[in-house]
Amino acid sequence: MKLLMQLPIGINRYKSFFVKGWLYASCMTLGWCLAMPRALAAEKVNIRLGPFQQSVEIGDLEKFAKTGKLPSKLQIFSPVLTPQMGQLLTQRFQIDPKIADRFFDSLMKTSAGKQLISSLANVIPGSSPETLKTGLYLTLRQVDGLSLLGFLRAYPQTSVTIDAAQAISLAMKINPTYLSSIALGNSLQADLLVKNNPKLPTSFNPAQAGTNTVRTKTIRLTDRTRNRVIPVDIYWSPDTKKTQTPLVVISHGFGANRTFLAYLARHLASHGITVAALEHPGSNSMAVNQATNKGNLQDLISPTEFSHRPQDVSFLLDEFAKLNSQPGVLNSQLNANKATVIGHSLGGYTALALVGAQLDLEHLRRFCQSTFSLAKSPGDWLQCAAKGLKGRKLQFQDSRVKNAIAFNPLVGEIFGPQGMAKVKNPVLIFTGTEDTLTPAISHQIKPFQQLQGNKYLLTAIGGTHLSISDSTYKNSAINNIVPEKRGQQTQPLRQMLQGITLAFIQQQTPSAKAYQPFLTPGYVQSFSTPQIPLRLTSSLPGSIKRWLKFL
Repeated sequence: MKLLMQLPIGINRYKSFFVKGWLYASCMTLGWCLAMPRALAAEKVNIRLGPFQQSVEIGDLEKFAKTGKLPSKLQIFSPVLTPQMGQLLTQRFQIDPKIADRFFDSLMKTSAGKQLISSLANVIPGSSPETLKTGLYLTLRQVDGLSLLGFLRAYPQTSVTIDAAQAISLAMKINPTYLSSIALGNSLQADLLVKNNPKLPTSFNPAQAGTNTVRTKTIRLTDRTRNRVIPVDIYWSPDTKKTQTPLVVISHGFGANRTFLAYLARHLASHGITVAALEHPGSNSMAVNQATNKGNLQDLISPTEFSHRPQDVSFLLDEFAKLNSQPGVLNSQLNANKATVIGHSLGGYTALALVGAQLDLEHLRRFCQSTFSLAKSPGDWLQCAAKGLKGRKLQFQDSRVKNAIAFNPLVGEIFGPQGMAKVKNPVLIFTGTEDTLTPAISHQIKPFQQLQGNKYLLTAIGGTHLSISDSTYKNSAINNIVPEKRGQQTQPLRQMLQGITLAFIQQQTPSAKAYQPFLTPGYVQSFSTPQIPLRLTSSLPGSIKRWLKFL
């Protein structure tokens, strides 16, 4: 196939004959080829921008992508056909042809896959869903990967009309890693399904509110060494004075604040666990709002914030150790020597760094230098800000942090291919397959495989980046950027998180055995809905591991 795609346009009849026979068999297997077009190779593109339209050979577009120079007939489109757009035309999404069938079939079953076909219909006026699926499937089967130019070459008509404005809009909204994640989600849903659920204890359910009275208190900690003022909301119960249960520290995501998981903090406190939700001054909502006029996402956060964040938590533990022995309502409530860190997004990175993950800055710099940002997710852009840190490898592990829970963590390439393997303590990672900001595959599922200790992967099929947020939380810099599933439709998900988070934390206490049945696939699956099926695993099945090798 690769050789045929490189042949001159003049022998497209031979290519069409070869591909048509092969495609017919494939389409019959997948069941979506309803009306096979007679011509199977586009040679010309009609580019439309408002009232202007110009026909161009695909070969001319290939030259433009290679050299960055527009042919004279396309000069009218110079405002949109920039050299950067030329790079985007050839940006490749690599997928092994051996799994193309399964990948495509899984993608087309998802709402996001259906939305992709609908969006492509806007990009290519007059196209039918069957024609678009044929072109997309053919391109996925190419051994040199999926690219926009490859799609145009494979489009099953002799010419194709492109709405330039719609094409740019689609390219900016959808990145290959995101598409891979939602396609993989269907396989996770099927392969991790528990058919015979074991009976759960009926005496109590950790997802339900506890009986303890909950108190809240806000304090401000000042780290004069780093010139950081750190607001902290403390949730505790006076009914459990002098308790030895672990302290829980919550770290919010980029552009958020300490109320992001307020419902979870209250729930844990109702079960007698003291929770400290802190706010990171360099990456909270206030800091991001003040920097939005800079325009470039990498300018919205300082490289030092990637070191300050875990240091904020370590400083908090230092201060809590002092407060714990002082007279007052918090005396003996702050077990700073035995902490669980819960983090969301950039807070998930913070939690993993504190539990032992090692930053690989040399690897990150290579990744960021060779990456064309338009084809990557916002999480990929954001992590590249850390490349400005000094050194090659950095570690912020705090021995007082005994385990970590990372919700939609920003991981990507920041820990490199081996940094997560440094973690030996228990870790629970949560991922949503429709998370466009930190896509599941690159930021959670692949990094999960590196973990060496006791580990859990919790997957919400169809979950988005903000699905776990407090239902009353509104102050987020990303609310208006991408569609999110929140509110009533994610209530079962949040209830499940209350239960499994409590069960995970209690594994560090004498009550571990009583809570173990709730740290199981059957318990998690019991909260599934048709909109958001839920799965839990400690080890990815072989079928998923083989798939990940090609993504």
